[in-house]
Amino acid sequence: MSIIEKVREFLIGNLVTFEDDLELDDNGNFFELGFVDSSFAMQLVSFVEEEFNITVNNEDLDLANFNSISRIVQFIEKKKN
Repeated sequence: MSIIEKVREFLIGNLVTFEDDLELDDNGNFFELGFVDSSFAMQLVSFVEEEFNITVNNEDLDLANFNSISRIVQFIEKKKN
């Protein structure tokens, strides 16, 4: 499974929504859509660290790194290189 598929699967499985058939645009900002709370944000960081064997430092905790599927994938690829 690719990075983008893993991230998308995690998000769809864990976002708090009232939509049964949630479809996320890879560039859609799910923070702005109101699907994310602080607890989920920490789950997302933990998922990224564990699933992709990277460390998210304090300076990495910028909303811009985690606000869409595309941005998360870019962040992971950058950290892995």
